Amino acid sequence: MEQFIISMLNGVSYGLLLFMLSSGLTLIFSMMGVLNFAHASFYMLGAYLGYTISKFVGFWPALVLAPLAVGLLGALFERVSLRKVHKYGHVPELLVTFGLSYVIVELVQLIWGRVAVSFPPPEVLRGPAFTLINHSVDGISVLWGAAPEAACRSADAAVRIACSPFPATRGFMMLIALVMLFTVWLLLTRTRIGLVIQAALTHPEAVETLGHNVPRVFMMVFGAGTALAGLAGVIGGSTFLTEPSMAATVGSVIFVVVVVGGMGSLSGAFLASLLIGVIQTFAVAFDYSVGSVLTLLGIQGEALHGNTLVRLTLSQVAPVLPYLFLVLILIFRPRGLMGTREG
Repeated sequence: MEQFIISMLNGVSYGLLLFMLSSGLTLIFSMMGVLNFAHASFYMLGAYLGYTISKFVGFWPALVLAPLAVGLLGALFERVSLRKVHKYGHVPELLVTFGLSYVIVELVQLIWGRVAVSFPPPEVLRGPAFTLINHSVDGISVLWGAAPEAACRSADAAVRIACSPFPATRGFMMLIALVMLFTVWLLLTRTRIGLVIQAALTHPEAVETLGHNVPRVFMMVFGAGTALAGLAGVIGGSTFLTEPSMAATVGSVIFVVVVVGGMGSLSGAFLASLLIGVIQTFAVAFDYSVGSVLTLLGIQGEALHGNTLVRLTLSQVAPVLPYLFLVLILIFRPRGLMGTREG
């Protein structure tokens, strides 16, 4: 049971990291109609900037300064490049952001090298946030922090005790993602600037008539979206690994999240992120194959169990599962789980 709970928490934490990434992409698309192919590269840039800044001023200032720096770079890119091609339609926008993604990757490799860098979390986030203790007699209990060795051992051979720690970095990641969700929702639905941003997409002439600078609003939206990616980069880079391939690792998955959730739907991106995170995590945690299931059912046969497809395990097909989910969504619900428009 403790394995199920820990796997569920790991899946939710990974899903919330995907949401931190996809929320910025969804924000940019819903407000500007721009599908930013360089979004995952801004995520990687946030991780590397956080790594560099933390060496001088520590992790916590870097958690604020790195996303701000990424947001400023994103706003500068929108002002200098993206705004000039916006009037020509979506294809030039896709091409210019696609090209930017390669430029960022090459610059990162040029400045920080091609190997992973050590970006440890702060001391307070090292170790477990809590430990699940599964006692075969007393049941499951929760102990905050790391469990002492004595709590995970039993002098009685008939009593089984299993301790499963949950990392504090993942707990912090979940907290930041939920705060981000609430903050973005509050900003867009309960503040004047949120109403101006939403109105600028559908009625730009009316907004300009009221005295608002619509291009500046779009620049702020793009900068805010990339800043969210930078924030995810600092947290993801310190939790997992900071390396030049980290953008490619999550880049395609966040587009799956945006499409599955519904193009431009923040709530849809949240739901899709959780679903994909949990599905992938459980596929790795419960590593069954068709052959092992057949064996449990009492079905034997050398020819059957020797088949490659039968021996294929869930962990081996886990990277494919989000894209299979995407195909099914596009077939049965093209507008996504919570989207209002198709494609």
